[in-house]
Amino acid sequence: MNDVTVASLATEAWARRRRRARQLVERHAFARDLLQLYEALLNVQEPAFLKARDDRPEPAAVAGYAADRVMGEVVDATITAGPAALAAAVRDRLRDGDPAGFVSRWLAGERQGPVDEYLARASAAPVLEALGPAAGDACPERPAESGCPRCGGLPQLSYLTEAGEALVSGPRMLLCCRCGDSWVHQRMTCAACGEQSTSKLPIFADAERFPHLRADACETCRRYLITVDLRKDPHAVPVVDELAALPLDLYAKERGFSKIVPNLMAIG
Repeated sequence: MNDVTVASLATEAWARRRRRARQLVERHAFARDLLQLYEALLNVQEPAFLKARDDRPEPAAVAGYAADRVMGEVVDATITAGPAALAAAVRDRLRDGDPAGFVSRWLAGERQGPVDEYLARASAAPVLEALGPAAGDACPERPAESGCPRCGGLPQLSYLTEAGEALVSGPRMLLCCRCGDSWVHQRMTCAACGEQSTSKLPIFADAERFPHLRADACETCRRYLITVDLRKDPHAVPVVDELAALPLDLYAKERGFSKIVPNLMAIG
């Protein structure tokens, strides 16, 4: 695959996210504000991805690179398109906090405040995506058994694909919350703790409103994540469609389950 083809595929991936966000805005009024902020962030992240792909920052320099080159524009986009409270919070944190520290802690898997994490995730994601396999070297956390093989990040969501063969089920994939890579995960197995007893793995769904979405929960660890079924909607873009699953998130949380990783926009 030549460089022109790779560049074309990357450009199309960002365009698909943008198109899907607009489609879902029309379809789900309750998610309009969230998806509009997400689209504003895409307008920052795509050029940041392209720049980082050319610059190829060293893994040890990723935190500073993302803070210096991306975070300011993330803040501007949030102030323009986000809710007033979030806009004020990110402005204050960029001024008074430690931007490179926010990103460093996110890359290391450390817990931090929601505003700090939002800024770190939104700024680092396009840089890590641009680095591809080298993104793992920027994340000092060792890959956990249930984490991303590339960087050790926790799964943000899962998605189901077509196998390409009749009578054969497609693989279940997990998508990393940190570097955006995907890996195969066994079906009917909790992505957080590995529980395999089907009686302990409830599924919450709303087939009328969200025929291709569901929440896969686990009664053993009380965690859950959203699954996007691309067989039922091949136009879905998992990282975007998960943002529109708010009613399923609320349903799972009301029953005492917590998401393995809240999505980027949870703070918004």
